[in-house]
Amino acid sequence: MPTALISAETTTLQLQDHLTYPESGVLSKVIWKDEVCQYSLFCLAANTEISEHTSTRNATVQVLEGTGSLTLKGETIALAPGVFIFMAVNAPHALAAASNLAFVLTLSSAS
Repeated sequence: MPTALISAETTTLQLQDHLTYPESGVLSKVIWKDEVCQYSLFCLAANTEISEHTSTRNATVQVLEGTGSLTLKGETIALAPGVFIFMAVNAPHALAAASNLAFVLTLSSAS
C-alpha cells in the first residue's frame, strides 16, 4: 500500500507543498485512505488525457490549479481552480488537461 501524505498523528497538510508535475502523464499521491474513503492528489502534465472509464465508487473532483475539461456522462465541464464535481458510481467520465492540472480525487463507498 502506498504511504499516505497524512496520518492520524499528522492531521493537517498544505496541498500546495505537494504539487509536483511530471514531464508527461499523471502523478498521483494518496493523501489518506481507510476502508470507506480514499483521498488522492492528482497532478497531470499539460496535454495529458485520461480516456473514458467508470468507477465502482462515488467520486468527487476538487480542482486546485490549472485548466482542462472533464466529460461526465457526455457533458463537458470546464476545469479551473475552485471547481467541484460529484460523480455517481459507474458514471462514464474522461479528462483532458489543457495546462498542468492538479486536483483532489475522493473515492467513497457507494452504499
